[in-house]
Amino acid sequence: MDFTLDETQAELKELAAGLFGREAAQDRLADHDRSGRPYDAALWKAAAQAGLIGACLPEDAGGAGLGAVEMAVILREAGARVTPIPLQDGLVAGMVIGRHGTAEQRGALGRLAEGEIVLTTALLEPGQDLGAAPRTTARRTSGADGEGWLLSGRKTMVSYAAESEAILVPARTDRGAGLFLVRPGAAEVRAVPASTGEPTAALILQDVPGEPIGEPDGTAFGALRLLSLVALTASASGVLAGALELTTDHIRTRKQFDRVLAEFQAVTVQIADVYIAGRALDVAVWSGAWRVDQGLDEEAGLDLSVAAHTVADSALAALYTCQHLHGGIGLDVTYPLHRYFAWGKHRAHLLGGIEARLDTIGALV
Repeated sequence: MDFTLDETQAELKELAAGLFGREAAQDRLADHDRSGRPYDAALWKAAAQAGLIGACLPEDAGGAGLGAVEMAVILREAGARVTPIPLQDGLVAGMVIGRHGTAEQRGALGRLAEGEIVLTTALLEPGQDLGAAPRTTARRTSGADGEGWLLSGRKTMVSYAAESEAILVPARTDRGAGLFLVRPGAAEVRAVPASTGEPTAALILQDVPGEPIGEPDGTAFGALRLLSLVALTASASGVLAGALELTTDHIRTRKQFDRVLAEFQAVTVQIADVYIAGRALDVAVWSGAWRVDQGLDEEAGLDLSVAAHTVADSALAALYTCQHLHGGIGLDVTYPLHRYFAWGKHRAHLLGGIEARLDTIGALV
């Protein structure tokens, strides 16, 4: 398999790297941390104007109609600069609606492409692995206003829930797993602290109305599960790449016993381990994203499960190594490394940890 980016993907990578490099510089990130705002609205608008939010949306919604590989390209660059915008879940939600929604639902994505609204997803439930069959239920109702759906259950670690126009919520129906659009104002949204500083919440649903995305036969839910894995692992790959770059610059300039750290063999071996972990993660991410675009869902699921295990295992250990190589400064929350560590660990937690990912791989093989 050739992992070389094609011309369109390479240009998208250059565009994303340039925008996020300028607009998410360390001084800007520090200002955002002090502001207390849920996300950088100016950066969100800049990403929209650059076409990054709409890149993977359908053309009839003002997007470019690109796929999972291109989404991974964008999110990897965003992760490498820990950009504080709701891009990860927004791209996933937009792609799922674009592929499985009605014409009216797809048409509404134009506001997302313009950066006017935020969308998010609610895939996790308490005590369950990412992408497991939902316990939240959806039941049909009928009345004077026609037929509808009411959802009951609980979702956890929903990013940007209160800030979103709508939330994609998987729920169990009598025909299989369905996917529904829920308005945050119709549900109870309880804030949950996250180490990244991003706003997250538990979503409590009690006979909350939901608008179906596609048929409740598991198809739209399966797409959400795979694209969420692509997004999480690609973002984590970028986080590790950013931490590696920061750490490499540090050991090239930091001196100990009148020698730069990079001259010590023990240091070079450790930084090499970080590089290897990043390369291993990249292979699984690109392979999984490519298979998603080719419609090879079963093979993509296995590749992305390997990528998710790498995030929770060797990639997270590599972030610890980066912190260790920085010495005491690595623990300073005013130093940029803390953002990479928090983002990486948060994504490992969302993926369920090492044992959960091994269980998933075991079930698949």
